[in-house]
Amino acid sequence: MSFVGLCMRLIETADGFQILMYRSISLCAMVALVCCLRRRVGLVSFLRGLDRHDVAMGTMLSIAFSTYVFSMLYTSVASTLFILTIAPFMAAIIGWVWIGEKPHPVTWFAMIGAIFGVGLMIGDGIEMGRTFGNLLALVSALCFAVMLVLARRSRKQDVLGGTFLGGIFAFLIGLVANGVTGIGLEVTPRDLGIILFMGAFTIGIGIAFVTWGASYVPAAEVSLLVLIESVLGPIWPWLFLGEALSLMEIIGGVTVMLAVVMMTIFTRKTLSSRSPQ
Repeated sequence: MSFVGLCMRLIETADGFQILMYRSISLCAMVALVCCLRRRVGLVSFLRGLDRHDVAMGTMLSIAFSTYVFSMLYTSVASTLFILTIAPFMAAIIGWVWIGEKPHPVTWFAMIGAIFGVGLMIGDGIEMGRTFGNLLALVSALCFAVMLVLARRSRKQDVLGGTFLGGIFAFLIGLVANGVTGIGLEVTPRDLGIILFMGAFTIGIGIAFVTWGASYVPAAEVSLLVLIESVLGPIWPWLFLGEALSLMEIIGGVTVMLAVVMMTIFTRKTLSSRSPQ
């Protein structure tokens, strides 16, 4: 998943809505394949098993996918990924208000640090003319947080059905937008290859494997492991393409990630102390 930013930067001429549309095709194919293998069902049974919870999660994910793509286009890879790490805190607040899951007391202190870190990056973005991209990253994080709460509320074992529908809805958004704006569907073979690869092997299989692995690893550890994406994501464009990180991006990003780590560790300790010996 950390190679998404590099793939986005390697695309030469494709428009954002074209990227969204073609990426969603391979994303859906990969998620459906992994889900059928995991559940040991056929494609028809998988499609029949989709329900209103998957539709709700898919709606939120389609907005998150869309704003994520355009955030990458309008701001740096580092800012996008670092701002997205605030999603667990948004989910904690939404979950508390909506389904009564009271956050751990440490969450509030960690949240202050995370908001400070995001504020540094947004302030830096204003100076560098990246405000729109940073705001899109915030919207993406919010929609992803709502999806997490919807998943908790549905009590589903995994969110692969919602992820699949998120890809379908994102495809439709891209298709309609390309038609309305007159951009069209034509992209270069090189760009198409990169986009399809990104949808299948960075986003599609990445999300599918995280969801699959979450069944075997404690949720707190999953949260920490997923941070690898935010750590490595900005490194690949810098290493291969020379896209440098600003000082405020580094400070803000490290602050947000430390806040997430602190929240995750304390939450894990609390859950461990409550579990029967």
